[in-house]
Amino acid sequence: MSKNKIYLDYASTTPVDKRVLKAMLPYFSEKFGNTMSLHSWGQEAKEALEESRDVVAHLIGAKAEEIIFTSSATESNNLTLKGIAFAAKKGHIIISQIEHPCVLEAALWLEKRGFEITRLAPDKYGLIDPQEVKKAIKEETILVSIIHANNEIGTIEPIEEIGKICKEKGVYFHTDASQNFGKMKIDINKMNIDLLTASSHKMYGPKGAALLFVRSGTKIEPILHGGGHEFGLRSSTINLPAIIGFAEASRICKKEMKKEAKKLVVLRDKLIKSVLSEIPGAHLNGHPKLRLPNNANFWFEFIEGESLVIQLDLCSIAASTGSACSSATLEPSHVLSAIGLKPQEAHGSLRLSLGRWTKEKEIGYVLRVLPKIVEKLRKISPFKIK
Repeated sequence: MSKNKIYLDYASTTPVDKRVLKAMLPYFSEKFGNTMSLHSWGQEAKEALEESRDVVAHLIGAKAEEIIFTSSATESNNLTLKGIAFAAKKGHIIISQIEHPCVLEAALWLEKRGFEITRLAPDKYGLIDPQEVKKAIKEETILVSIIHANNEIGTIEPIEEIGKICKEKGVYFHTDASQNFGKMKIDINKMNIDLLTASSHKMYGPKGAALLFVRSGTKIEPILHGGGHEFGLRSSTINLPAIIGFAEASRICKKEMKKEAKKLVVLRDKLIKSVLSEIPGAHLNGHPKLRLPNNANFWFEFIEGESLVIQLDLCSIAASTGSACSSATLEPSHVLSAIGLKPQEAHGSLRLSLGRWTKEKEIGYVLRVLPKIVEKLRKISPFKIK
């Protein structure tokens, strides 16, 4: 057994980079002013806030005034769907079947209140066909929201093509970029993105900070009302230490993401190739090439995913599964179901997501341990055909 714990659940959340923590510390007790206050303490905080806004804006080619800080990607996604819907008062919204639950649930909530929702199906790799988006757009369409890179299977969507179609049709286009912000280059102008969601804790920043890019001129209503913070779109006293951390994490990612992605792709491909070749009945979920540099998602025949995660944890390896067998409904991942996996196949899923501090020797340890765990679980599997 490994003496050290091996964390391979970076897609769920990342540890805070020590450089980020160092940048945050003064804003808890030294530079603690409220950004809405007129005195020097408040103005010092306000200046730090606006500098942070400028930093994250530059990462995607946006203007500083187009960045709205929020508390989470869930809030940003809810603000997008509900804010655009409330501004339009009625209309049609297009999403995919593989969005994060916060988008799916926000769309369902709007559907119950009279808005029409179209949910596009992906192909077997999790890709959304831009032509299907084009076919689904109609005169009443007010928004298209397609995730940039899927949080479960890692497939990267053809965002630039979809954005071009939306621009030609005069429809707002939103993408949830929580998984790839800071991991790959994003150009909101080249990709014709009108609204974009990103989250600090997915890129080595703290929890409690996220953003919504809102292109100038976009008609959107706030869902939180109060003192008029964040250009009137998101009232609430801002979480300055977390935003400072978000900005510092963005600075680091801008400098290091190319080198980091290159390293992660090598480790990811080694992991995928070895698992598929050394474990009988192992299958890759998601696109073989158009995927996040840190994502490896599999399903294993005759295996229950949560048992696999527990056994890995006993070997000091953190992983996750698309299985939801502990829920009352026993429903498998909606993403895996959407790409065509049968319930028993989806229940056998495993996501291994790599990160900044993943080492080659750790991948080697996983590759020694995982085949033994799979073999052990198959011997007691209730799914196995006798």
